[in-house]
Amino acid sequence: MSETSVTWWGHSTTWLTDSGVSLLTDPLLTDRLFHLRRMAGGRPALPGAPDAVLVSHLHADHFHLPSIKAVPGEPWLIVPRGATTFVAKGLGGKYADRCVELVPGEETTVGTVTVKAVEAAHDGGRGAWSRMRSPAMGFVIEGAARTWFGGDTGLFDAMGNLGPLDLALIPVGGWGPTLGAEGHLDPSDGAEALRRVKAAWAVPVHYGTFWPVGMGRIRPHLFRDPGTEFARMAAQTSPDTHVRVLAHGESLTIEPAA
Repeated sequence: MSETSVTWWGHSTTWLTDSGVSLLTDPLLTDRLFHLRRMAGGRPALPGAPDAVLVSHLHADHFHLPSIKAVPGEPWLIVPRGATTFVAKGLGGKYADRCVELVPGEETTVGTVTVKAVEAAHDGGRGAWSRMRSPAMGFVIEGAARTWFGGDTGLFDAMGNLGPLDLALIPVGGWGPTLGAEGHLDPSDGAEALRRVKAAWAVPVHYGTFWPVGMGRIRPHLFRDPGTEFARMAAQTSPDTHVRVLAHGESLTIEPAA
C-alpha cells in the first residue's frame, strides 16, 4: 500500500510526498521576515528539489519571493490567479514560465497526483501597501491519500465538503496577538474545522515559528501552545482522528485507507 508523508518545517512550510511526488507548501526559508524572527526550529533543510511549490496566497509569510528563489531545482509554481505578474517582476521570466495559476474549484496535475485549489476564508491581498490582489486558497491533494492544506483561513460554510480526508494540515495560530479572528483559525476553530472535514489524521501548522521581536518575553504562550491546545480540543470534537503535533523538521507517515 502506498505511503504518504509530511514534514513540517515551521509556519506553513511543509514537505508532502504522495505517490512519488514531492510538494512544498508556502516556503518560508529564512530566519527573519520584517519584524518577525524564527524562534523555533532551524532554517528548513529541504531534502531535494520538489516537483511543485504550492502557494496559498500573496501575504509575505506565505508568498516569500527570496524563499521561492532558494528552492532547488525548477519546480512548478502553483499560485493564485493573477500572481504570475508578481512572480515575473520579483524573480524574472524563467520563474513566471513555471507558474500554473488556479482559483478555487480549478485543478492541475503534478506527476501522478491531482492538486485542486479550494476555498479559503482569508484576505487575498498582498498587504495594505499594495494594490495587488489574488484569491486566497487552500489545496486538496489527491494521490494515494486525500490531503487538505488549509493555507490561511477562517471557518467557512462549505468546509465540510472538503472531506472525508486522510490527512488535514490545519493552521491553528499566527505570529502575533493582534491578527484577530477574521480569516484565521485558533486552536478552538481549528478543532471545529477538523470536525467538519472528517480527517483520519491531522497535523497543526501555522504557529510557533516566527515571533515578533521581544514578544516572547511578554506572552510566550501565544506562540508555544496552539498546537497542543488544538490536539486537546480535537480529542473532544473528533475522537476518531489521530492528531500528531510535530516538532519543527519532524515527519509523519501514514497509510491511507484502502
